[in-house]
Amino acid sequence: MQRIETVEDIGRGLDVLVACDARLAAVRRLAGDVPLRRRPPGLQTLASIIVAQQVSRASAEAIFGRLCKLAVPFTAQQLLELGEEGMVQAGLSRAKQRALTALSMAIVDGKLELAELCDVPAEQAIADLVAVPGIGPWTAQVYLLTAAGHPDIFPAGDVALQTAARHALALDVRPNAKVLAHLAESWRPWRSVAARLLWAYYREMKGAEAAPGA
Repeated sequence: MQRIETVEDIGRGLDVLVACDARLAAVRRLAGDVPLRRRPPGLQTLASIIVAQQVSRASAEAIFGRLCKLAVPFTAQQLLELGEEGMVQAGLSRAKQRALTALSMAIVDGKLELAELCDVPAEQAIADLVAVPGIGPWTAQVYLLTAAGHPDIFPAGDVALQTAARHALALDVRPNAKVLAHLAESWRPWRSVAARLLWAYYREMKGAEAAPGA
């Protein structure tokens, strides 16, 4: 599996995407810099993505910052010891408390090894992650895209990607996850680069960064 490891990898992917879908040539011009968006694999990265679910970027950063100050060192065992009281203090919703607790338990019990997920096919890695209560497809896909460098993952449920795709592809309405996933099929095997391109396009279109953990 060819990983997305460098900005040169991004450039090669963009060249292929523009060649196979002419609509993306203008998107590429308007998007400006398309960042690598790589993060270290592990609990801290996945936990930050869980925290970022369905909240603004500023809120996610504030909540995760508090959580990191309360859980030192940032390990699965420490999160379990932090407990409900500490997670409430950090500002986590009940759903995110449950997700982080389930994730920490899976790691402590040896049922989930986050580093190893970077070396297995994306479909299997996603299945292993969504088996943890509270982790859905978007969270799993964003983790594998950013922390594992998988080249062909597209989190079609991401609202910013849907918004960018509607504008970039001149669609009548914002596509839902199912429709956008279907549209993205033609961008295989570089869908992870297509996601980065649309996030960059959204940034230029809206004047604000929307990519999770960017």
